[in-house]
This record gives sequence, structure tokens and C-alpha cells, in this order.
Amino acid sequence: MRLSVVIPARNEAAALPALLADLAPLRAAGGEVIVVDGGSVDGTPDLARTGADRVLTADGGRAGQMAAGVAAASGELLWFLHADTRLPAGAEAALRSAVAAGRRWGRFDVRLSGRRPIFRVIAALMNRRSCLTGIATGDQGIFVTRAALTAVGGWPALPLMEDVELSRRLRRRAGWPACLRPALTTASRRWEEGGVARTILLMWGLRLAFFLGVPARRLAAWYR
Repeated sequence: MRLSVVIPARNEAAALPALLADLAPLRAAGGEVIVVDGGSVDGTPDLARTGADRVLTADGGRAGQMAAGVAAASGELLWFLHADTRLPAGAEAALRSAVAAGRRWGRFDVRLSGRRPIFRVIAALMNRRSCLTGIATGDQGIFVTRAALTAVGGWPALPLMEDVELSRRLRRRAGWPACLRPALTTASRRWEEGGVARTILLMWGLRLAFFLGVPARRLAAWYR
């Protein structure tokens, strides 16, 4: 199965080159990397062209970027990575092993880039929650077969919580996600800029409100 990596990006000139370098062996082995820009003003698209097979532009927020990437991808297996992600050794091999074993979708554990001990605790709780609930978030490197993604209607066209809604649909139609242990490293800037306690309360509050039926558009307004 050809593997297509879709990376939504917006003003990620500082972080994206490192991820593209991590993905160079995947491209050399026949994989495909697609960067979908969401209106950057920092030169992200130009930087992306040096390490991606295709660079697209899409509106509609992250969900729109994901959908555009899927439409352009040629692979039967799709892997969605945030631009500030770094890959551990063996990540692609672990993904392919899970699919070969019959899993139709999954996600990776994560670790946060910050050095404060609290970030280790946050990451451990994120990983544990995800395995217990079968719900993955975008920074966990969601992967899925094209057939399974098509069966659930593709990426939900939501302004927020699109990854949570996708997980819910996949969990119902394709079973529980593969929870892969090689940990992706994701930037801790959201917690550092917003404050650890405030960010945790905000994210858990948004997720609870979403499960209680609050429309994603209203949640997006709260998030901003």
C-alpha cells in the first residue's frame, strides 16, 4: 500500500523543515508527502516545496486542508501529521505493521517538546485517555486506510473537534484504533503560551461540551 502523508500547515516556517527532513526516507522509498497550506504569510509554502511532492492551498480550516490533501493523495494508506511534529525512528514501520495485522486506523503516543516535568505528565495522560476512549487527536498522527476513511465520509467539515468526530466515526465503523507506542514529539507551545492549567481546562471543557452536543462552530468561537 502506498503511504501518503498529509500535513496541514499555516505559518509553520520554523517547524516544518524538520518534519520534512524526517519524512525524506519515506519519500525515497516511494511514499508521498503533501503539504496543504491554510494561508501562511511567513513563506511556509516555499519552504514546503523543497521537501514535499505537492504543495496545495485550501480554505476551511484544518478540516478543509485535510480534505484537500486526501483528494490530491494517491496512496491507499493516509497519515496525517501536524507541521510541528517530529518522528521517532521506526514510526513508519510500526504503522505498516499495524495495518498488515488488520488494523484499519490508529494513532501514535505523543511526547511534548517542553522540558518541564509537567509536560511528561500531560503526555502520559493524553496517551492513556486516547487508548481508553478510542479517540485520537490530530497531534497523535492519525493514520487510516483510504477505504475506511471513505466509508465514514472523509474528514468531518467542522471548524473544531474534527479529529475527535473522525475518531468517533472510525471507532464505530472500523473498530478500535491501533495505539502505537513509538512516541511522536509535538510542540508544547500551546501549553507554554496559554498556561498549563488554563490550557488543560480549556481543552477538557471544549471536549466535554462537544460530547454534550454544543455545536462545533460555537466551540471554535470559544477557542479563539
